[in-house]
Amino acid sequence: MKTPRPALVLIAKLRARLRASELGLVALAIGVGVLAGVAVSAMTLIVNFAHVVIYGIPFEVRLSAAQRVPPVAAFAAPMLAGLALGAIDHWRARRKFPPAVDPVEANALRGGRMSLTESLLVAAQTVMSNGCGASVGLEAGYAQIGGGIASRFGINGRLRRQDLRMLVGCGAGGAIAAAFGAPLTGAFYAFELIIGAYSLAIAGPVFAACLAATLTTKAIGGAPYVISVADVPPLTFPHYGALIGLGLLAAAVGVGAMRSAALIERAFRFVVPSRLFRPVAGGLLLGAMALYTPQVLGAGHGALELDFYWPLSARELVVLIVLKLFASLASLASGFRGGLFFASLFVGSLLGKLYAIGVTAAFPGLGLDPVACVLVGMGALSTAIVGGPLTMTFLVLESTGNLAIAGGALAASIATSLTVRATFGYSFTTWRLHLRGETIRGGQDVGWLRELTVGKMMIPSPPVFLADKSVRAFREAYPLGSANVVVAVGDDGRYSGLVHVAEAHAQTLADDDDGGPLGLIVHLPATTLHPDDDIKTALDLFGAAHADTLAVTERDDGHALGTLGEAFAARRYAQETDGAMKGVLGGG
Repeated sequence: MKTPRPALVLIAKLRARLRASELGLVALAIGVGVLAGVAVSAMTLIVNFAHVVIYGIPFEVRLSAAQRVPPVAAFAAPMLAGLALGAIDHWRARRKFPPAVDPVEANALRGGRMSLTESLLVAAQTVMSNGCGASVGLEAGYAQIGGGIASRFGINGRLRRQDLRMLVGCGAGGAIAAAFGAPLTGAFYAFELIIGAYSLAIAGPVFAACLAATLTTKAIGGAPYVISVADVPPLTFPHYGALIGLGLLAAAVGVGAMRSAALIERAFRFVVPSRLFRPVAGGLLLGAMALYTPQVLGAGHGALELDFYWPLSARELVVLIVLKLFASLASLASGFRGGLFFASLFVGSLLGKLYAIGVTAAFPGLGLDPVACVLVGMGALSTAIVGGPLTMTFLVLESTGNLAIAGGALAASIATSLTVRATFGYSFTTWRLHLRGETIRGGQDVGWLRELTVGKMMIPSPPVFLADKSVRAFREAYPLGSANVVVAVGDDGRYSGLVHVAEAHAQTLADDDDGGPLGLIVHLPATTLHPDDDIKTALDLFGAAHADTLAVTERDDGHALGTLGEAFAARRYAQETDGAMKGVLGGG
């Protein structure tokens, strides 16, 4: 059934008004936030129900806080779910489906374009993984489905590239805000990790989406990952120095964990080459650890609440840190879906508690409160692994309402962030993309650089001349003023070099002198661009070759396709950069 023409006209007018109006974008962001909140609540409810059914725990008890779990369930649940996830992965590999695009990759490389179908699949896989007890969090699934919904809305509304990227940030940030009941945390998650920038132009929609998502989840049943603590004594100047030391320790642990992730993944691929059975092996390993302590199961929210004030020895803390990190990394490496957001919060709290024991033993007169170390450790390790120092600082602030502790968390998180950037340079998300061959360091929009290729900018079908013909023949074919640069080619059409027409005519030739083969006066015979090179590659090559014009050839056979001038390429680069900056800063 065809849509009537008046309806199409009305839809087109609504889309145009939506794209042109800031209030329209805010309204759309609120809608995205509400749907993200509903998705978070639904995913959480399904997972909690699965834990109750599979492990026989009370509904109000978190899986990782259980005293013990049935051995049969500890092994069978992750192994069977792993087999199902392995079957999906095996099927997708046989069909040669590309990996699902997450919000960071979508905003960095694809202008905010994500597949809602793929996002639903990732969310379902995350629910299956966490529901069976795998040591992963639901936050990755929350952000994925929030970003996927937002991207679908933006694509259908034909939003501009920057508006679509902003809306994906609203969806992902709204989902995180709903998960923790923390709108500021969700907003800065969007700014720092998904959009990669902060400006007044995007602040309104992002804050509106995060607030709407938080209120929606509270209305349905409450945020699933609320962190609440008692009052903490004020911090003194020496305390800040000690907490910065905790930040440096968290950076070392975080970098070590991220580097270990690649090694553990290689080990799984070596030991279990089959995609089908690799998650089963991960489930077997997880079941064995769960028999020692159920705290390795799930995201770790229940275990964090249990261990927050529970007295643990240094040895117990070290064992729990190692087990939880290994369980989380092994779960992801073997094929389970999920994130490390809450796992890093849990491990960070244990690290802070361990640090407090060490500081108290070494400096008993310092009076550093252990709860402050626990909170700052949470924020610092999450900054190291997930990224976003302000995101984690606001999480601590919204959890405690204590500005002094938030200040300590900010100092430690900045120290962590600077150390990780200087020594490693990636968050866990961008590190996994790096292992796949990508080079992005965050959600900053670099996709337009790759989309602006030489093939789109070149002048096709350039003037050509055979390189083995004489200079005199060339001068007759191309008089002064007929062209600036001519491409010299061989008999097979392969590129041989560039000839400047004015230079060829500047040679003095006797009546009986043909000037010799044209190939003797060509320039840059081994320097060419290719149609798939991006603008940055082209400008770098112009600079290295000290050339005003370069030939464009086929990458495989060297046939000449066109030419590109440095001035034109630089102008296009400036235009695109200006457009990208206006989109971020709110220009026209």
